[in-house]
Amino acid sequence: MMHKYIGSDVTSMVTLPVIIFEPMTMLQRMAEILEYADLLNKADQCDDPYVKMVYATSWAVTIYFAYQRTWKPFNPILGETYEMANHLGINFISEQVSHHPPMSCGHAENEHFTYDVTSKLRTKFLGNSLDVYPVGRTRVTLKRTGEVLDLVPPPTKVNNLIFGRTWLDSPGEMVMSNLTTGDKVVLYFHPCGWFGAGRYEVDGYVYNKDEEPKILITGKWNNSLSYQPCDIEGEPLPGTELKEVWKVTEMPENDKFQYTYFAHKLNSFDTAPRGLLPSDSRLRPDRSALELGDLNKAGVEKTRMEEKQRAEKRQRESLKQEFTPRWFRLTGDVTSTPWGDMEVYEYNGKYAEHRSRIEASPSEADIDSKSQAFKPWQFESEI
Repeated sequence: MMHKYIGSDVTSMVTLPVIIFEPMTMLQRMAEILEYADLLNKADQCDDPYVKMVYATSWAVTIYFAYQRTWKPFNPILGETYEMANHLGINFISEQVSHHPPMSCGHAENEHFTYDVTSKLRTKFLGNSLDVYPVGRTRVTLKRTGEVLDLVPPPTKVNNLIFGRTWLDSPGEMVMSNLTTGDKVVLYFHPCGWFGAGRYEVDGYVYNKDEEPKILITGKWNNSLSYQPCDIEGEPLPGTELKEVWKVTEMPENDKFQYTYFAHKLNSFDTAPRGLLPSDSRLRPDRSALELGDLNKAGVEKTRMEEKQRAEKRQRESLKQEFTPRWFRLTGDVTSTPWGDMEVYEYNGKYAEHRSRIEASPSEADIDSKSQAFKPWQFESEI
């Protein structure tokens, strides 16, 4: 069965059993990068333009510790959402804006920064491995100065997908560009060699707009990162020493899905805002069943939801209707990435208005799902 998919993009082509899934969706994964968002707070408050880039790039690297997990997250249903609050003053909303091709959008904001991401993963199945290309756009705006940062992450390779112990590696370059000042960071993620040599290692430099190195960054993406001022040749300046900028927090012991404490918070209602949208990933019946260890129910619910999604697609096509996202809008622009072009969605600002109404009026917390929100695991006709 798998032979015919070799060389293909299998992002939404293959129906997979729930036994290889984790009880989390891709929309929640988009929020997981905010665990160490205090680094972006520090970047916004930093006056040194190069140390500012160290903070911002270190934040981008932190997610790779969580991405070691080899369980597959659930693909979101079209119109599905995920909200997060009660973490570093951040309000986060993500939404599945397209089913074919699968595209997700996210927006986060606090007093120091905004984070906007559009994700359109591409894959290439190679038999016993899978290449994952992060087609998308990630932008961070620092509010104090208005500087806009653009992130291009490296691709990821899933090894021993069918035979052997599955493990992930992300060899290649990560580039964080300051679109306002012209400064940038280029980090090299070392490929894993024989017997694990070089795995997790990352190093690179902060460059000014004239592409002169100013600060070297080194460490391991599964443990910690440090930085040190350097000369024009990239050598450490005399009288300086490495300074740690990030270190991974402790993890729960013997966790079934290798979750961090923050990943558990993302699944809990501790991070849910008042008046949670009924289309939230936490409420998915297949995800909830898997979290409780009921694989049979999770499999049944996953199949039911996928069949309903196909039925709703046929219904829209028969009526010549297009799905319209609620919290994001298609701009008409196209952005280029190293792995292909992508249509650009942007946050439409309506979620902030929605949250303001909820906070202003307790009655608004009881959302009328028939008029206010699209619940993706019901037929539209049932809402």
